[in-house]
Amino acid sequence: MSTTNESLSPKEQEELMQKYDAESRTRKLKGVSAAIVFIGLLSFSLFHLYTGAFGQFNAYIQRTIHLGFALSLIFLLFPARRKTERNGIPWYDYLLAISAIVVCGYWPFFYETLVQQFGGISTAQLIIGSLAIILVLEAARRAVGLPIIIIALVFMAYALFGPYMPGVLAHRGLNLEQFVNTMFFTTQGILGTPLQVSSTFIFLFLLFGAFLVQTGVGNYFNDLAITIAGRRIGGPAKVAIFSSALNGTISGSSVANTVTTGAYTIPMMKKLGYKPNFAGAVEAAASTGGQIMPPIMGAAAFLMIEFAGVSYWEIARAAIIPATLYFSGIWIMTHFEAKRLGLLGLPPEEIPKKSVVFKKLHLLIPILVIIYLLFTGFSIERAALYGIASTIFVSLFLKETRITPSKFILALTSGARTALGIAAATACAGLIVGVVTTTGLGLKMGNMIVGLAGSMTTSVDIQLLLTLVFTMITSIILGMGSPTTANYIITSTIALPAIIALNGQLEFAIPVLAAHMFVFYFGIVADITPPVALAAFAASGISGGEPIRTGVNATKLAIAAFIIPYMFVLQPQLLMIDSTPLEIGIAFVSALLGMIAIGGCMIGFWYKKLNWIERLISLAAGLLLIYPEGYSDIIGLAVFIALIVYQIIIMKQDPSKGNGASATS
Repeated sequence: MSTTNESLSPKEQEELMQKYDAESRTRKLKGVSAAIVFIGLLSFSLFHLYTGAFGQFNAYIQRTIHLGFALSLIFLLFPARRKTERNGIPWYDYLLAISAIVVCGYWPFFYETLVQQFGGISTAQLIIGSLAIILVLEAARRAVGLPIIIIALVFMAYALFGPYMPGVLAHRGLNLEQFVNTMFFTTQGILGTPLQVSSTFIFLFLLFGAFLVQTGVGNYFNDLAITIAGRRIGGPAKVAIFSSALNGTISGSSVANTVTTGAYTIPMMKKLGYKPNFAGAVEAAASTGGQIMPPIMGAAAFLMIEFAGVSYWEIARAAIIPATLYFSGIWIMTHFEAKRLGLLGLPPEEIPKKSVVFKKLHLLIPILVIIYLLFTGFSIERAALYGIASTIFVSLFLKETRITPSKFILALTSGARTALGIAAATACAGLIVGVVTTTGLGLKMGNMIVGLAGSMTTSVDIQLLLTLVFTMITSIILGMGSPTTANYIITSTIALPAIIALNGQLEFAIPVLAAHMFVFYFGIVADITPPVALAAFAASGISGGEPIRTGVNATKLAIAAFIIPYMFVLQPQLLMIDSTPLEIGIAFVSALLGMIAIGGCMIGFWYKKLNWIERLISLAAGLLLIYPEGYSDIIGLAVFIALIVYQIIIMKQDPSKGNGASATS
C-alpha cells in the first residue's frame, strides 16, 4: 500500500476497502455469470422503485422478496472465503442462491396457508425455516463479517439452552420447532422490524445516494471543502473534516467514507506537515461522524424511526447540535495541532477557482429537497423518490454532471449492491432481536446493569452516571466490527433498556429519543475505538501510520462523541427536546466554548503550550461549559476567560512560548 504523499489510485483504494470492509469483498465476474448478477441487481432496484411508487406488498411478502433478492445475490457476488478466486462462481454458490430463492419464495406462494395456520409448524416448514436461518447466517458472514455472526450464534444458543443458564439469565428455553417458527414464520425474528426498514426506507435512500454519486457529487464535496477551508490554518485537515461530513450524507459506511475521502485528504495532510498517525486519525474520526450528520445521516437513523417511535425529522433535528459539536471538536483540535506545529494553509495555486466550484452548487439541491419534504411531513419513501427525481433533473444542468442512460443503469445496480450488506445485517440482527423479545433478555440485561450500578452507590445520580458508563462500554463492545446498521440494532436491543429502567427512580424522565441517541453514538464510535477500530485501521493503511496509535488519536479527536451523549441524557436541550429557542441557543454556545477548552486540553496547546495543570483546568472548564446548567455554565465561563487572559499575558511576556501561526481558524 502506498505510503507516499500521492493520492491512492483506484486500485489501491479498492484493495484497502476489501481489507477492512467486508461489503467490498466481491467477485469480479465476466460473461454469463456477470449478466445474471447484473439482471438480479437491476431487478432488485426496480422492485423497490415500483413498491415505493405504487405501494408495498403485504409485510411478509415485501420482506421475503427483499430478502430473497439479497441472499441470492450475496451468494453469487461474495466468495465463501477471503482468499478464494474471485473471477467465477462455483457450483455450490449457485445452489445456495437457488436455495435462497426457494426458501424466501415459500412465503409469497403459500401466504394464505401460513397466515391461517395455528399452532406449530409442519416438518416441511421446519426444514424451510431452518434453512432460512442457516442461509441468513452464511450471507451475513460473507457480506458483513464474522463479529455479528458470533453474537447471533451466542444469542441463538441462549434461546435454545435457556434452562441451563445461570441465575437470572435462566429462562424456559425454546425447542427447535418453537425457535424456527419464531425466527422465520413470525415478524419477531428474521422478518422483523430491522428487515422491514431495510426493505422500505433504507433501500430507497441508498438508491438516492447512488444517483447522487453518478452526478460526481463526491468530488464536488472535496472541491467545495477545499474552497471553503483549504487556506485556513492546517487547511487539509479542515478539508478532510468538511468533506467527510458532506460525504457522510451519502455514504452508509465509516470505512468506505474513510477510504474514498481519505485517499485524497490524508496525503494532503501529510504533505503539509501533519504526522501520519494524526492525519489518519482526522480522516477516520471525521468519516465516522458522517453517520450522525443530518439531514440524511446513516442507515441506522431510519431504524430509529421504528425503534424509538419518532419521526425522521425529530431524529435529524435532535442530531443537529451533537453533530455540530462533534465536528467542531475535531476542527478545533486540528486547528490547535496546526498552531502547535506552525502549519499554515494550502497555497493559492492548489485552491480550485470559486467560479468553477460554485457553478456546481445545483448538485446540493436534491439534499435541500429531501430536507424540505421531510420537514413538511412527506413519507420517507416519497421523499426518497422525489430526491432521486430531483437528482436526475439537476444533473441535466451541466454536461459533466449529467446522468446519462448508462449512468442511470449504473446507479440502479450500484444502489442495489450497497443494499446487500445492510439486508444481510438486518436479517441477522433480526435473529438477535427475536431472541431478546422471546426470552426477555433485554429487560434482564437492563436490570443487571442497573443493579450493578446500584450495588456500587446509594446515590441515584451516581447510579445513573455508572449505568451510562456501563451502557457505553456494552455498546462499544457490541459495536466492534459490526456495520452501523447492525450495531445500532444490537445496542438498542441489549444496552438501551438499562437507561430506560432508571426512569422510575429519577426525579426526571430520560426521553426515549435521548436513550436511543446515546447507544447510537457509542455503537458508531466503535469504528474508531481500539482494539477493533476498522475506520482508523483503514486510515492507517493510507497514511502509513500505526493502526492502534491512529485509533487512539481518532478517539481523542472524537472526544465530543464520548462526552456529549452523557450531557444530552442529563439535559435534553442539546437534542432540542422540550426546550425554548433561548435555552437551546445558550446550551449550544456554552457547549461550543466547552469544546474549545477540551480541544486545548487534548492537544496540549491553545495560545501557547499547556502544562499538565493548565490542561486539567482546561478540561474542567470544558466539562462545566458543556453541561447545560446555569451555575456550571457561569463557573465554566469564568475559568475559560481566566485561562485565555492568563495565556495572553504569558504570550506578551514571552512570545517564544507560542508560534507564528495566526489564531484565525
